[in-house]
Amino acid sequence: MKSVIVGWGHTKFGRLDGSLEDLIGQAAREALVDAGLTGADVDAVWLGNFNAGMVPDGFCASMILGADDGLRFKPATRCENACASGSAALYAAMDAIASGRVKVALVVGAEKMTAVDGATVTRALGAASYQKEEAGLSFPQIFAEFAKAYAARYGDPLDAMAAIASKNHTAAMGNPFAQLHKPLSVEFCRTVSEKNPVIAAPLKMTDCSLVSDGAAAIVLVREDLARDFRRAVGFRAAVQVNDLLPLSKKELTAFEGPRRAFAGAYAQAGVTVSDIAFAEVHDCFTIAELLAVEAMGLARPGEGVSAVLEGWTQRDGRLPVNMSGGLKAKGHPVGATGVSMHVIAAKQLTGEAGDMQLLDPKLGMVFNMGGGAVANYVSILERVR
Repeated sequence: MKSVIVGWGHTKFGRLDGSLEDLIGQAAREALVDAGLTGADVDAVWLGNFNAGMVPDGFCASMILGADDGLRFKPATRCENACASGSAALYAAMDAIASGRVKVALVVGAEKMTAVDGATVTRALGAASYQKEEAGLSFPQIFAEFAKAYAARYGDPLDAMAAIASKNHTAAMGNPFAQLHKPLSVEFCRTVSEKNPVIAAPLKMTDCSLVSDGAAAIVLVREDLARDFRRAVGFRAAVQVNDLLPLSKKELTAFEGPRRAFAGAYAQAGVTVSDIAFAEVHDCFTIAELLAVEAMGLARPGEGVSAVLEGWTQRDGRLPVNMSGGLKAKGHPVGATGVSMHVIAAKQLTGEAGDMQLLDPKLGMVFNMGGGAVANYVSILERVR
């Protein structure tokens, strides 16, 4: 039995007051109210959360139970798959519904990142790399290797990366949840300056996603229950592909794990990239969005730069990408990101995206990634009610 999304909640992303538990509770309560349910209606809950030392709460799935008295004694499970922890939780809940064991699931993705200093955050995120070979590398340094590999094989991607950053900052202006409401010009994003320093050459500050607090939540129900809710968004496809952890084992420009996940999703849904109305993709760094444009088949390998510079991924382009502002400007509270992407997609498909709204989209796509193209989740969604 397939799952459908019937409710959602979403906190603002940014440097927020309150604990991890506070964020979880806010998003969970919003999702239940949005679905018209109480905790007593829920069969089980899942939490997407990475942590790796950013908060002392290493055992936090049952924090969801505090959101509603009716959730007490319900099964609670935490899922971790680096920056794709939110999608891991969502897919685990979908699997439980497909098994027949669960009819109604509550999924929360959450992260509290700003309670520690920047060095601690950098170390925590670095734990998502292959420690045997990559220990001590920050994630900007890891994705700098992707950018260097692209430049060596296809030519300098920096103009396209600056265009991606500027596009996503502009898009975030319409997203009330976004951490940054600050438009940036392509020229500013392209130029090294005191306000846009190099973080890990060739990546500048404007190429890097944000350190964020935040949470998002989704209520999933069995597809045959959709008629009981005011609207529902279903999954035409949900594909997970994990690749090898070491960077040394992969051709970085191939982005093969994401490429296989996109291909599997198209096959499962019976569509091609030309059928997709919009995409929310994992732009942890601007080079990741550029590589995703090629991995999804919008542009051939090496031609993503031209596609981006010609405006194919803009709001009025062939396939609008990251109209939420993406991780680049919306923010990237690690465990929340995958759930947030699905919430944004559902809002687009139901016409509830406000200033982010596109004109009558039929199919939306989500690409959430953990690590250096290691854990890859691609969903294709449509409104079913």
